[in-house]
Amino acid sequence: MNTLTWTAVTRTAPAHQAAPVDAARTLWALTGFSLALLLGFVAASALETRTLDGANVWLKPAKFALSFAVLYATLALVVERLSVAVRTGWALRMTLAAMVLATWTEMAYIGGRAGSGLASHFAVATPMEALLYSLMGVGAVTLVVGIAVIGWLAGRDAAAELGPGLRLGVRWGFAMSALLTLVTAGYLSSNSGHFVGVPSADAAVIPLLGWSGEVGDLRPAHFLALHAMQVLPLLGWWLDRRGKPARKTVHTAAAVYAALTLAVFVQALMGLPLVRL
Repeated sequence: MNTLTWTAVTRTAPAHQAAPVDAARTLWALTGFSLALLLGFVAASALETRTLDGANVWLKPAKFALSFAVLYATLALVVERLSVAVRTGWALRMTLAAMVLATWTEMAYIGGRAGSGLASHFAVATPMEALLYSLMGVGAVTLVVGIAVIGWLAGRDAAAELGPGLRLGVRWGFAMSALLTLVTAGYLSSNSGHFVGVPSADAAVIPLLGWSGEVGDLRPAHFLALHAMQVLPLLGWWLDRRGKPARKTVHTAAAVYAALTLAVFVQALMGLPLVRL
């Protein structure tokens, strides 16, 4: 190696300076962490006989672990297509740091409450429970805002390996997921439970999902809000693969999806089930 080459190397990569952490690797690690938690909760449920509200005590932590796995895998698939400057930039790293902290505290709280045979949601009987429930709400808002920030960064990253449809899908899907979740989950957290109305003891529920088939249930709207960040990017990606113009289709789909989510939300507020069984 000649002197000029050696000088260039030492100037661009000093020995004492560590390489910046790539956010995509962090997100895939969070996906693996969430899957490991899911497997642990599933294994615990196989050995557990206690129930809470008619379900195994480990069912709720398992659902949250699965939700986190889907969330972080979605974010990873988008972030790994961003430019190196954005993936290693301070904005994304600070956003992920806040989301990691929120994830750990949320899962520790939900898992700890489940292990004690206690409900994690709507538990405000004591001042300490009310405080912890409020802090969990702060964590949830942190995660939602993090989704919006990542969508904004992806939308403005001109060097990202995103087709026009996928870029629009990410921009609108992430923003809508954040906004609609703040509306639906915000109301849900302030309510005394998932239901609008009082279901009978033997009320029918939608199989697998557990949503009420008798009274209003706020969870379907919350579900739709959360998954806008998968539906619209997938639509944009499909349009890119087909070589179709994306702008009008994605914008129309975003408007229809938002209207559907809000309609399901209003239906629940009226005390009507998603599907009467």
